[in-house]
Amino acid sequence: MHIWTDRLVELGITLPRVAEPVGGYAPAIRSGMHVYTSGQLPFVGGTLPLTGKLGDDVDVAQAADLARTAALNALAAVNALVGLDSVARVIKVTGYVASCPSFTDQAKVINGASTFLHEVFGQAGIHARSAVGVAVLPLNSPVEVELHVELDS
Repeated sequence: MHIWTDRLVELGITLPRVAEPVGGYAPAIRSGMHVYTSGQLPFVGGTLPLTGKLGDDVDVAQAADLARTAALNALAAVNALVGLDSVARVIKVTGYVASCPSFTDQAKVINGASTFLHEVFGQAGIHARSAVGVAVLPLNSPVEVELHVELDS
């Protein structure tokens, strides 16, 4: 059993409250030894701190910080379902970036989530990843992140 919650305390990070679903889905589900989160937006205190698209209203540094926040929100969903300390490793991150047609740095944006997960989980936070550019995301969010984690038990 890992003590990831202690690591969050060391980093000065508090898990936020899980956002309420706005449709017929769950924030996270368990299937065997795996948890899959729904896509998480970078809500802070129930609101999006920034909206818009990369290559227009939002720059890479801002969006990378939002990707970090979205990953934190995904961890909160995992924690609410199974407890964060039951996570063995992060398997995959899928990040969506609302992008203008000429924007091609989606990977740099989703690095915000990847770096954060490595800070929290160390080697167990190294994962496979997709960084996908999309035309628009819910509520005009610049980013959305979903996680797939493996459990100890």
